[in-house]
Amino acid sequence: MSSSPGRAPLAPGFANGGVSHWYRAAGRPAPGPRLPGPRTADVCVVGAGYTGLWTAYYLKRDRPDLRIVVLEREFAGFGASGRNGGWVLGEIAGSRERYAARHGRPAAIALQHAMFRAVDEVVRVAGAEDIDAGLVRGGVLHVARNAAQRARLAALVDEAREWGWSDDDLVPLPAVERDERLRVEGATGAAWSPHAARVQPAALVRGLAAAVRRLGVQIYERTPVVRIDPRRPGGPAAAVTPFGTVTAEHVLRATEGFTAALPGHRRDWLPMNSSMIVTTPLPARTWKAIGWERRELLGDMAHYYMYAQRTADDRIAFGGRGRPYRYGSRVDDGGRTEPATVDALWTMLTGMLPAVADEGAVEHAWSGVLGVPRDWCATVVLDRETGLGHAGGYTGHGVATANLAGRTLRDLVLGRATELTALPWVDRRVRRWEPEPLRWLGVHAMYALYRAADARESSAPSARTSGLALLADRITGH
Repeated sequence: MSSSPGRAPLAPGFANGGVSHWYRAAGRPAPGPRLPGPRTADVCVVGAGYTGLWTAYYLKRDRPDLRIVVLEREFAGFGASGRNGGWVLGEIAGSRERYAARHGRPAAIALQHAMFRAVDEVVRVAGAEDIDAGLVRGGVLHVARNAAQRARLAALVDEAREWGWSDDDLVPLPAVERDERLRVEGATGAAWSPHAARVQPAALVRGLAAAVRRLGVQIYERTPVVRIDPRRPGGPAAAVTPFGTVTAEHVLRATEGFTAALPGHRRDWLPMNSSMIVTTPLPARTWKAIGWERRELLGDMAHYYMYAQRTADDRIAFGGRGRPYRYGSRVDDGGRTEPATVDALWTMLTGMLPAVADEGAVEHAWSGVLGVPRDWCATVVLDRETGLGHAGGYTGHGVATANLAGRTLRDLVLGRATELTALPWVDRRVRRWEPEPLRWLGVHAMYALYRAADARESSAPSARTSGLALLADRITGH
């Protein structure tokens, strides 16, 4: 291991980028065949991540006769689906207040309950399709570490009750039970929800891709889509690639954080960067000091938040914001992470779990992008006139949300009126992000203010949320 003051210790063979640690054991997948030429289909899906694959899966299961083509620029699971923190989380990807403002409180509550069920559905399909993705239904533990965070946690519990959560859906934990589960340094409060599961995300997306192929769906990799054309009178919609055009009754965009690369979509969703590190496997004495036997997901109540899991092979995968946004909505496909971000994540990890510093080191660091709409609320859209549809904008909650989106797109494509197509995120239209340099300035100002707010709250006895965080929210509508 190598380290110096203020620097994260790096394990021998430390890797930076290369998609993610989740692919390291099995190796980066070799992409499948390119599109061999023009094709005609009933449904063309652009993007072979969770959203695209779930959509193809449910459509083909319900209608085996459908001709479905999936187009992917790299390989299935190359984007956020193969890089995320492995949180199958049953929380709304967006603001319930914003959904309720347009569609009413019962509609927002219905969306929340649908998200709870999405966790169960991911687990069910993984079992039915024999996908070994390390799923553990340990729930999620939200931890507070100062007075202001504890006040926000208490408010979170109270507000959940007002929005249709039962006492069992989000449970405040007394200090003794909190520390029995997971001993977080400086913890002042905790609440646990059963509506979450840990997963090895790349194993899930690769298993799902295999299941989709078994159903007879054609997935063409190494096939970038350079343009999506709407249906014209008497003709189909189209996805244009360098190797040929796929025409279809419906073309569904499932490109999440890579959406800005498509012509005409640069300002639709902002590609927000998130970074992760994973430790070396930790010995039994370290786990004895930490706990974490139930393998809960771990998050905090900071503004500049973190997310973590205990992996199947006894590492800690730990994530947070690094460099949050690149000017002009640019994306670093390779996932390389700046050394300062690696050091910052290590400092956060060992501040929460000091025992890790004695035995662990960083073995891999990587980054990826997630899609953020201007109002921070996810959407599922199908326009029957143009034949175009899309889903995404998950703001980091995509593992379970993509499953619900895939089932909803299925019902929309098949023309069904169901409880899914009545959910308030369906056909939600929002304004685009501001042009540069405004969006770069806004996003970086937001996260600078969040960092400053966290620093103030950590050193102050006050239970009030810092005004800097409230200002950040107003700047970007978070």
